[in-house]
Amino acid sequence: MNAQQQKPIIGISIGDLNGIGAELIIKTLNDHRLLELCTPVIFASNKVINFYRKSVPDINFSYQSIKELNRVNFKQINIFNCWEEEVGITPGQLSDVGGKYAIKSLTVAVQALKENKINGLVTAPIHKKNTHSNEFNYTGHTPYLKHIFGVQDVAMLMVAGNFRVGLLSEHIPVSEAAKYVTRENILSKLSIINNSLIKDFGIDKPKVAVLGLNPHAGDEGLIGREEEEIIKPAIKDARHFMLAMGPYSADGFFARRHYDKFDAVLAMYHDQGLIPFKSLAIGEGVNYTAGLPAVRTSPDHGTAFDIAGKNKADHSSFLTAIYECIDIINRRSGYVESHRNPVKKVTPAILANVEDEKIEDTNNE
Repeated sequence: MNAQQQKPIIGISIGDLNGIGAELIIKTLNDHRLLELCTPVIFASNKVINFYRKSVPDINFSYQSIKELNRVNFKQINIFNCWEEEVGITPGQLSDVGGKYAIKSLTVAVQALKENKINGLVTAPIHKKNTHSNEFNYTGHTPYLKHIFGVQDVAMLMVAGNFRVGLLSEHIPVSEAAKYVTRENILSKLSIINNSLIKDFGIDKPKVAVLGLNPHAGDEGLIGREEEEIIKPAIKDARHFMLAMGPYSADGFFARRHYDKFDAVLAMYHDQGLIPFKSLAIGEGVNYTAGLPAVRTSPDHGTAFDIAGKNKADHSSFLTAIYECIDIINRRSGYVESHRNPVKKVTPAILANVEDEKIEDTNNE
């Protein structure tokens, strides 16, 4: 962050042009109190914002148009024009145009983030079907950001206040989910989540729960062997550098609110973590990419084509994503060097002997 301006500059990618992204952005930034906390820069074009501004008639949305990031106005909403040409916008329709310009917005914004021209990025939803191509060979934002920043691994971390759920695997077929349950993958995700809880969320000694893959966490090997042969040994190894516990049966864990006892939860596959998270964090969920050198958040929902352009989109999650982006930037800037290595705080000997949180599985089906 430059010395001239203490408020973080938050970049915002437009998402699918035919989805609810632009409407969310207009509704969110209509509250000008956000300008006291950050300087927003929307990566799109004036014409796209003006098109959707007409569908939200009760909002007086003003902005400054810029073509160079060194011309940012810190007292206004800024639109960085990534293209000048006319673009056909058809709200609610899946089209190649909507995907093409969503990726143009994203790639320009991410490059600005990588070059430290913005301090954080909030991404509006894209649709994987019309963005995946030879030029953009990724299943979503997370693998793209991992590639661009050249990091070995990242973790998709869903956040709603003190409720956080990380995923071992993300957008893969359920038939392949078990293949990703390896000691190496579990240790990598746990390390990223642990470091993020310390650095990005200000938690001194994080406690992370690990879910089992199979029903009843395998029932001691009766319903699958992954818990006994892979997950438990990985948790034991992780205890040399962090407080990891489990594996826990996913259904009882969420149904009985045992997640309240932990700073984060590691789920074994997408729906195991996302279904309970979205059910419990209605309107408050944020997707955070842990493990990057930069800060990126997004709302926890998709393009919602069925309500696009109808002034029906709820911007709660998008607003929360901006707040979370600002908060993480501020917590990172206040992070002290003595906290960089959690092993200095909790010794391996203590971690090796830590007992699992006693959580009874009373499901007798």
